[in-house]
Amino acid sequence: MYNELNRFEQIMFDICALSLLLFYSYAAIISPASTQLHRGVYVIITYLLVFLIYKSKSVLMRIVDYILMIASATTITYWILNFEAINYRTGAETTTDTYIAMVGVLISIELARRVVGNVFVIIGIAMLAYGVYGDIMPDLFSHAGATFPELCVSIFYKSDGIFGIMANVLATYIILFVLFGAFLEKSGAQKFFIDFPLAAVGHKVGGPGKVAIIASGLFGSISGSAIANVVSTGAFTIPMMKKAGFKPHVAGGIEPAASIGGMFMPPIMGAGGFIMAELTGQPYSRIMLVALFPAFMYFFSVFVMVHYVAKKDNVIGEKSEHSAMEIFKKEWFYTIPLITITIFMLYGYSPGYSAILGLISCIVISWVRKETRIGPKQFLEAARKGTESSLKIGATVGVIGIIIGVLTYSGLVLTFADIVIGLAGGSLLLTIALIALASLVLGMGVPVTAAYLITAVVAVPALTHLGVNELAAHMIVYWLSQDSNITPPVCIAAFAGATIAGANMWKTAFSAFKFAKFLYLGPLLFGYVPGFALNGSATDIIKAFIFIIIGTWLYSYILSGIWLKTWLSFGKNETA
Repeated sequence: MYNELNRFEQIMFDICALSLLLFYSYAAIISPASTQLHRGVYVIITYLLVFLIYKSKSVLMRIVDYILMIASATTITYWILNFEAINYRTGAETTTDTYIAMVGVLISIELARRVVGNVFVIIGIAMLAYGVYGDIMPDLFSHAGATFPELCVSIFYKSDGIFGIMANVLATYIILFVLFGAFLEKSGAQKFFIDFPLAAVGHKVGGPGKVAIIASGLFGSISGSAIANVVSTGAFTIPMMKKAGFKPHVAGGIEPAASIGGMFMPPIMGAGGFIMAELTGQPYSRIMLVALFPAFMYFFSVFVMVHYVAKKDNVIGEKSEHSAMEIFKKEWFYTIPLITITIFMLYGYSPGYSAILGLISCIVISWVRKETRIGPKQFLEAARKGTESSLKIGATVGVIGIIIGVLTYSGLVLTFADIVIGLAGGSLLLTIALIALASLVLGMGVPVTAAYLITAVVAVPALTHLGVNELAAHMIVYWLSQDSNITPPVCIAAFAGATIAGANMWKTAFSAFKFAKFLYLGPLLFGYVPGFALNGSATDIIKAFIFIIIGTWLYSYILSGIWLKTWLSFGKNETA
């Protein structure tokens, strides 16, 4: 997209990208806590870049794009400069306050339309209509209603609206980790993430499939997107799996199943972990510790299934030219950025501060080899790529603010738990199933991180009411928010894997669905086994871990179908 811009627009983009990097690097070191300035600057730059990148084709509409840029900057700057004054006059807003709010809300919908598509527009307009006409809704969902200007004022100025939790987390943490991922890739680390597992397990039974799992776990935790993970690591691992003997739809299904696991893997967990820390008020180090064993079990389940499927079809990889130890000795320094981030966060430093140190370490290690050195040109390219990667989720800030703002304004947040519990008849199992369905439907039209935040606001109270620990409840929602990536009928990540594999879309989708079955087992364990989320005594936790490991192995073994082949072979031998 950057290459489609003219020279003036490219300069504008580069200035914005460098401004994001430098401003938030300074803010993370000097002032880690989010302020209205932090959120406002992030939203202004995101809005400007979206209208710059996702531009209109005709000359006339291009002029409209620049008008929208000016309007975006004006409305958000007004919010920044008048933040305290507007809070003081809550309920007595001026005419200017009202018009600014209405323009800001409408621009946020147009922004999401350009980046995410019409689904977000429909959701945004439906929520606004619900906010205005709540008094004519069925009794179960009804509320007093409001005029459109009143609703926009609430959404634009209150802390649970456009500048609420999503903007806060994006501006404080996520943008820095997205930039960190771009610099880590620029340093040459991605090659190590593939070469090391290739040497370690590439020559084993199902070796290329196991390489895909390990590489996706390493790369996926920093990419923040299962689809990006599939496209980047899958471009290498899927052809390698096919060459080794995996059927095309199986190779195309293993990669997306492994890729979504990166969203559960500390230290970064995509973007959802930071939102979870914000919603629960718990330190991110605690989120990492709770997420670690479940993430390991997810990859373990996919690993075991790949092993037995490969054994059933007699798929064995080729031995690498170099041993894993040789590669590790030569390229171990590529692990330094991830280790740096993990250590500093465990010691209590803010995620943003840790991300900056990790980013600096990426620049340092890039100079070990001449071909990967990050000089001024490479620095700008990494900043540009990281900024562009952040736009898709950044563009959802406004509509997510509308959704959560209207839910809060109408009081539906408080009644939704009762609705879900009523529909499920008080059953935790049915409640989790309903949340899975809601996440799947929502995930068809919005990014999974957005689906998690929206669902968590209304679903977590239902889970906690049924006795689930708050953090475990958030983990249930977060895990289920990933289901749209590999669950038919949408399953975009699986379709991306099918495209690379040259396989049938639906066969690949159901293959990915089969390999990723722990995605649905994990939420049940969070709900029914407290030890899975580190709740209970050390003995209870250890017992839970042992039984879950054994159960996961058995569960994956059965799903792989190798037992059926063994049983049929035994039957043939007996007949003979």
